[in-house]
Amino acid sequence: MSLDALLIDHHCHAVARGALDRAELESLLTESDRPPPAGCTTFDSLLGIAVRQRCAPALGLAAGVDPAEYAARRGELGGEEANRRLLGAAGLEALLVDTGLGGDEMLGLGELGAFSGATVREVVRLETVAEDLAASGVGAAEFEGAFAEALRRRAAGAVAVKSIIAYRHGLDFDPRPPSSAEVLKAAGRWLTGGRSRVQDGVLLRHLLWEGLATGLPLQLHTGFGDPDEDLARCDPALLTGFLRACADAGPPVLLLHCYPYHRHAAYLAAVMPHVYLDVGLAIPHVGGRAAAVLAETLELAPFHKLLYSSDAYGLAELYLLGAVIFRESLVDVLEGLAIGGRDSDRIVAMIGSGNARRVYRLAEP
Repeated sequence: MSLDALLIDHHCHAVARGALDRAELESLLTESDRPPPAGCTTFDSLLGIAVRQRCAPALGLAAGVDPAEYAARRGELGGEEANRRLLGAAGLEALLVDTGLGGDEMLGLGELGAFSGATVREVVRLETVAEDLAASGVGAAEFEGAFAEALRRRAAGAVAVKSIIAYRHGLDFDPRPPSSAEVLKAAGRWLTGGRSRVQDGVLLRHLLWEGLATGLPLQLHTGFGDPDEDLARCDPALLTGFLRACADAGPPVLLLHCYPYHRHAAYLAAVMPHVYLDVGLAIPHVGGRAAAVLAETLELAPFHKLLYSSDAYGLAELYLLGAVIFRESLVDVLEGLAIGGRDSDRIVAMIGSGNARRVYRLAEP
């Protein structure tokens, strides 16, 4: 079993293009949208410790340097060189990138590929397609047909679609596809209400079912994230009705992140053939506890249902940490379960890249 095996990161985001000062760096080391209390630092976390220990050597620093030295060195190297070093050290075969976050200050798909040495493919965020359409001035009567056409165009070169209904509504939604009359009424409320973000539960359900109609895998955020969400309403177990309803629709459904409800997600993956999961966002955040999270996930999740992701956003460090900690933790879990030899190699290959290659129909490298 090799710790150097290339990984397919099946859900990630762009990273900041330019140099980051210490405040900017710290703001990306937390899911919070606010700074820590006066005199405190976001480096005082398992994620912050992992950055100082695991990422510092890639920047030419000794492991465990203090935050000031780390931030100064990163600034000295500049954004391009820091990104090149950190992304290049992650050992990635392919990146499936959610393009619904970021702007000109973030690296484009081509730059991510060049710096990481990986193949890069797009994951289309359903809510972004709807919001772009609303910004174009579409009317309520045209919304349903216009969205279907816009999504068809956007998804033509993508490998998956994704929804953040967990953030915008919660996962406790009516699992049935809404009728055209319901969509028309909801679109009228939204488009005349002066809101840019789509948050109407009917419209969000419509986007989900339209996403499934593309035939592409559907990614769903679950579990913890930034403060926009209500964590209690992001438990993947709340998706049970929807997952039953779409079981025969065709595409696989991938539950992203899942922590602290990863055991719930593992159960769903174990009993529903079209359901898959990852624990991506948690891995770098829980640091040395990552092996425990993986072990709890694999208590029920079949090996062919777990995928690797980093959910990296903003910081190239998160790509490197996700990959390094995941590799080491998976090895620790399998050794702790007394799984070795060819079984171990096969499981590592499945979870690290094979499952993603199969689910997303990616070409062999």
